[in-house]
Amino acid sequence: MPDIRPTGGSSALVLNATYEPLCVVSVRRATILVLTDKAECVSDGDGILHSARQNLPVPSVVRLTRYVKVPYRTHVGLSRRAIFARDGGRCAYCRGSAETIDHVFPRSRGGLHAWDNVVAACAKCNHSKGDKTPAELGWRLHALPAAPRGVAWRVLGHRTPDPRWRDWLDLPTHPALEAEAA
Repeated sequence: MPDIRPTGGSSALVLNATYEPLCVVSVRRATILVLTDKAECVSDGDGILHSARQNLPVPSVVRLTRYVKVPYRTHVGLSRRAIFARDGGRCAYCRGSAETIDHVFPRSRGGLHAWDNVVAACAKCNHSKGDKTPAELGWRLHALPAAPRGVAWRVLGHRTPDPRWRDWLDLPTHPALEAEAA
């Protein structure tokens, strides 16, 4: 059995037999799936796993050999970390660095703790806003809050994706990466 210790990219993307993204697992779990012939390695990660008899590249993306039917959740769970990921760590009011979350329509006035009412905010804006609505202060939101959608959010949640997973998750290409390739 290879020595399976966490490496730099310690997670792997699991694809169904139809190349549909299913979930993210540890490199250890992905390696076990490959060694037991339950999956095949589609994309290699960084490094090599060594055993007494064989060397195996660290898997970054694996594809199951048999199709697995999985019922998907239709919504993404609401959490502080997911709100910061959705809003890019920026305040919804001033676009500064966000430190807190804010309810657009205050909870003290009947606002819900839901995706379309919660935004990331800097401490200054959050404190200034208090229990008022942005309209009462003459403020505007830079983007309307909404629940995140897409395969990447369903599979990854708030995790930062490995760039090698871009082809399977329909992630937008990053301009800096495109300039590097040119």
